[in-house]
Amino acid sequence: MIKVVYEVVPHDGGWAYRLGGVYSEAFPTHAEALEAARIVAAEQQVGGDSAEISWQDENGKWHEEYAEGGDRPETEVVDGLWQERSAGASQSAGRQP
Repeated sequence: MIKVVYEVVPHDGGWAYRLGGVYSEAFPTHAEALEAARIVAAEQQVGGDSAEISWQDENGKWHEEYAEGGDRPETEVVDGLWQERSAGASQSAGRQP
């Protein structure tokens, strides 16, 4: 099963969620970006109708395949702010006064 990870990170003067190297729109607050990421992750869990699909790869070649509507990826939201705070706390805990 595929796992899709959305990461909430500072972006463009605000906050965004990122999947791979692609960013969402910028949100004014961390809380808004986190909520948007959670909504998008939840939507990934909703099954759809099975269908024949066509898609183009990075080399311009077209492919056709049958997409099973109930085959949904596992999703996760990673909070970049929490990671930054944890890393900062770990670094300061290791320092000698």
